[in-house]
Amino acid sequence: MRILILNGPNLNLLGKREPEIYGNQSFEDYFQELQANFTQLDIEYYQSNVEGELVNKLQEVGFSYDGIIFNAGGYTHTSVAIADAVAAIETPVIEVHISNVYARVETIRHQSLMAKNCKGVISGFGLFGYEMALRSCN
Repeated sequence: MRILILNGPNLNLLGKREPEIYGNQSFEDYFQELQANFTQLDIEYYQSNVEGELVNKLQEVGFSYDGIIFNAGGYTHTSVAIADAVAAIETPVIEVHISNVYARVETIRHQSLMAKNCKGVISGFGLFGYEMALRSCN
């Protein structure tokens, strides 16, 4: 199975950014652990801070991969373009958030524009949410 993990804005700062919310581990280090633990899957990783690049990647892989695990970061709550891209592709998308977005103080984080077009949503389990999503792809 071919799976893409797609991360949006500011997730390149994991391990440095707000460790009390997001932890101390970089995503690159965590990704190596995922690859070692899920050898039966062909897992790729892409991160961008640019909305259009995320849309382009969804369109690029959205008809040929077996699954997409997507943490759109702040774009989850604001990007109609990303929500439309998720709706337009055939590959199932699992929305993942490291923090529990529903427990966050900012009420804008309580809504996801793309969730209705996703296979499921995982929120609040830290980086383990990515593993949970990968397990649901098997």
